Amino acid sequence: MTPRVRISELTTVRSRHPEAIAEAAARRPRRPLLGPSGRLLVVAADHTARGALSAGGRRLAMADRADLLERLCVALSRPGVDGVLASSDILDDLLLLGVLDGKVVMGSMNRGGLFGASFELDDRFTGPSAEDLARRGFDAGKLLLRIDPDDPGSLRTLESAARAVDAMAACRLPVFVEPFLCRRDPGGPLRTDLTAEAVTTSLTIASGLGATSAYTWLKVPVTEDADAMADVLRATTLPVVLLGGDAGTRPDDAERAYERWGAVLGLPGVRGMVAGRALLYPPDGDVAGAVDRVAGLVGCG
Repeated sequence: MTPRVRISELTTVRSRHPEAIAEAAARRPRRPLLGPSGRLLVVAADHTARGALSAGGRRLAMADRADLLERLCVALSRPGVDGVLASSDILDDLLLLGVLDGKVVMGSMNRGGLFGASFELDDRFTGPSAEDLARRGFDAGKLLLRIDPDDPGSLRTLESAARAVDAMAACRLPVFVEPFLCRRDPGGPLRTDLTAEAVTTSLTIASGLGATSAYTWLKVPVTEDADAMADVLRATTLPVVLLGGDAGTRPDDAERAYERWGAVLGLPGVRGMVAGRALLYPPDGDVAGAVDRVAGLVGCG
């Protein structure tokens, strides 16, 4: 069992004993990616490293690090939660807190496409590399792949994503690719296209990255019309997990999200879910309740 520190002690440990992070990683008990159920539920907390801080209708909800860590600790303690996807700083905190023993640890690899920036689609790999993940004894990586036909930054991201897929395969580590087709309105924000055709196209592009897809998983949004997902998923033989997103600001918003996810989680090829804000910042504030509800939908609880 990894010795735990309290959230209030993290800065002191970091300043006096920075080596404690590597030591915690080295002694962390590991587990296979999939447990006996063959299902996977991972809590996502990599938003902040891209400057995306809003959740539940609050613009800076995720900026309170102690509050975020408390929510993550609750989520990771619930039955059926297999692990966490996060940026390196958050994973370091969780290692020191001792809550990653026997959990799937997934590093977020490209965080350079900052939220709202003019270079948002030139999504450089500013997080851990495949070699970093292997060295630290982590279990998987995730990369974001947003494609806008009108933005040359997408081509640079595609090329670097393909090389990351190759590097992960060389390390025999699963890589979860999260693809979107998107467009930027003139003078406006980047918008993702969640039509069935767009999501289908994004899956086919992501599936073909790199020299082999042997270790590639797809992290997929639910289409605007959830009933179209059965046809969308026919586009790939790669294993798929659903992504969550924000559950909104009202309990009935969350209920609608749960209904949409539940309708898709039983489809062939879907192995589980990677969800962040919907679990950590539910409209009613009950993190444990939201996690338990989604674990039941996934079939992990």
